[in-house]
Amino acid sequence: MSHILSPTPFLRRDMLGGLGSIAVASMLKGEEAWQLPDGLPMMPQRAKRVIWLFMRGGVSHMESFDPKPMLTKYAGKSIGDTPFKDVQNPEKLKNVRVVVVNDANGKQRNVIYPLQTGFKRHGQCGVEISDWFPNIGSCADEIAFIRSMWTTDDNHGAQVQFHSGRHMLEPRVPTLGAWVTYGLGSMTENLPSFINMGPRYFDVRDGHYLGPAYDAVNLKVDPKNPLTFATPEFQIGKPEQTAQFALIHKLNTLNAEQYPGDKTLAARMRSYQLAFNMQTAVPETMNLDAESAETKKLYGMDDKVAEPFARQLIVARRLAERGVRFIQLQHGDGAAGAWDSHSGLKKNHSSLARQVDRPVSGLLKDLKQRGMLDDTLVVWGGEFGRTSYCQGKIQANFGRDHHPRCFSAWFAGGGIKAGSVYGETDDFGYNTVKDGLHIHDFHATLMHLLGIDHERLTYKFQGRRYRLTDVHGHLVKGILA
Repeated sequence: MSHILSPTPFLRRDMLGGLGSIAVASMLKGEEAWQLPDGLPMMPQRAKRVIWLFMRGGVSHMESFDPKPMLTKYAGKSIGDTPFKDVQNPEKLKNVRVVVVNDANGKQRNVIYPLQTGFKRHGQCGVEISDWFPNIGSCADEIAFIRSMWTTDDNHGAQVQFHSGRHMLEPRVPTLGAWVTYGLGSMTENLPSFINMGPRYFDVRDGHYLGPAYDAVNLKVDPKNPLTFATPEFQIGKPEQTAQFALIHKLNTLNAEQYPGDKTLAARMRSYQLAFNMQTAVPETMNLDAESAETKKLYGMDDKVAEPFARQLIVARRLAERGVRFIQLQHGDGAAGAWDSHSGLKKNHSSLARQVDRPVSGLLKDLKQRGMLDDTLVVWGGEFGRTSYCQGKIQANFGRDHHPRCFSAWFAGGGIKAGSVYGETDDFGYNTVKDGLHIHDFHATLMHLLGIDHERLTYKFQGRRYRLTDVHGHLVKGILA
């Protein structure tokens, strides 16, 4: 009689228990590994702060920082009748996720329109820059130009993607400024760590699942009313206001002890303390009387066209001096943004460029002469570029459509390879042909310069660890010093 040997119940349980223990231990180890950031850089820090200059609406890359003379040579012809017809190869046009189906914008057209401005070489690096940006051109040796940016959103929801890394069709998530503030904390007790000036885009929040404490504080460059509700409605003495604040803080502390996980309450308590300190700090920062006449002229405050943005950028520098970590400036009013030139591109872009060109160059020169450019990162960009073809019939009042497949942006300051050009687009500025750089890569590189590893800075939400770049993003070493 043969006997078949089989594991006893005890052995099966023992085996499963052993494997289960290993699995549980592994899970617990993972749980222990995650913790809130301590506010310290994860690696050597090349920049301490960011001044983020965002041009809302979509700047034409061909008429700013990526010249395409072939557009003028083949003006009026159909793309299919030129040696570069392959730019519209369907295989090259797959990355875009359409938000509005059958929208008047975003349709593929073919008639090429010429460049509307000239270009000149600037600096020792010799980079070609549009005649609409001569003052930024004078700073060319301080800038790393990126000509190969691309995104997947063909409408102005791309503004959300440029700030958060997520497409407009996806849920709203924290923006870059919120993540930087979450990771590195504040450098000042008297001003917010994250400030926005100028018109907001489609998403007017920043913190989202990180919590409202990481939303940007919106400031207006108006010394009389820089911050909504910043001054008491009725006249009140400082001793009385201090006593009121102490009482509110005591009551909030009692609530915080009862509800320790209430992020909204915690944010409110911090905001009350900050608001109290800001009553003095904000008006002082906004008051430009202490600025010299030479500084004001450097930024262009003597030019009525440039004066509004010049004033904002002087305030941005003053905020940076006072410890604000992330200063975000949005240029271009309107729902989509003023740079959105479906018609009248020449008039539109030349006028808007005059508003920003001298102030931006003034900021770079001012930061450098104060020794701040070495540890400040200045970023310039917009949500996408514009098409090489004409939107509508060729006429004097022409425009260009949205173009997410390639566009330009640039870095200046702490840790970047100054006087360099990264990436290439084809002869019509239609597609990236070398070193394509997605917004996730842009974010990953910016965070690296701030001393943050974009893969390690996470936040646990709904059982998953989230990060700014999600599962994407690569460090772009080609623009690093």
